[in-house]
Amino acid sequence: MSHPPILTVSGAKHAFVTRQVLRGVDLSVSAGEIYALLGPNGAGKTTLLRAICGRLRLKEGEVRLAGQDPWSVPAARAGLGLVPQDLALYPHMTVRENLQTFARLSLVKGPEIEATITRAMALTRTADRAHVPVKHLSGGYQRRVNIAAAILHEPKVLILDEPTVGVDVDAREAVDNVIRGLRDIGVAVLLTTHDLEQADGLADRVGFMREGRMMLEGSPRDLITHAFGEDMEILVHLVQEPDTGGEIRLAAEGLNKSSGNLWVKLDPGGYAAAGKLDTRLRKLGLTPREIRVRQPSLQNLFTLIADRKVAI
Repeated sequence: MSHPPILTVSGAKHAFVTRQVLRGVDLSVSAGEIYALLGPNGAGKTTLLRAICGRLRLKEGEVRLAGQDPWSVPAARAGLGLVPQDLALYPHMTVRENLQTFARLSLVKGPEIEATITRAMALTRTADRAHVPVKHLSGGYQRRVNIAAAILHEPKVLILDEPTVGVDVDAREAVDNVIRGLRDIGVAVLLTTHDLEQADGLADRVGFMREGRMMLEGSPRDLITHAFGEDMEILVHLVQEPDTGGEIRLAAEGLNKSSGNLWVKLDPGGYAAAGKLDTRLRKLGLTPREIRVRQPSLQNLFTLIADRKVAI
């Protein structure tokens, strides 16, 4: 990145009683960058976010927001915006009333409140719902208003915890566009998500955590290329659910069950390998409804890490 990091975490370690939750995590996010923090439940992501937000004091290591410690320096926390996973809005109030309330809570000065609200609604594309009670909004609009409430004080760093959980694909794309817009005006964005497709398409960099350690970090494309090389993902959707004998034959072909009648494998042969696989499966009485070939994704990489096929 061309900008120096505005958020840095160095050697973060933390334990609850005898359970070590963070084991020396390093992380940095620069202005104008989207960083997605990934990992299975229990990886330490929530504890790390609490430390970054100044809500938890690390046992070892340090967090710096624009060079200051958010645990001990209130001014450092003022440069941070947080969008929690659960909606932090008043459902019976309108969008504008919610933002007026949160502007005052964020210590925005009286004469600046309306201009600040107008800016936040423009950035989150919610102005057309300004007079609608939040409870009547779609899930996607509610998520965008949640972001608007977090940026009223114009934070330099925005943290989003699962920002699109529970919304449909169209709403997710609308939220993603808001996040990209904030990145484009120089906000450093750190988000956690279990939606690996979202992380793949949105993040400039991703970090994979497991058991309190940062396992891998880099741009999604670079990490995928390094992990899988020339391999392509072959997806086989069968006409019928296979019996036990069919599952054994599918496994012998290197196919792993994904969901329902969908089976997948990685193969450097790509489309040629898929054609040969189709012929073999039909001879075995395992008729494909569809066979697709695509580049490996963060989901494939996540599976390697969660299954311990990437060593700590």
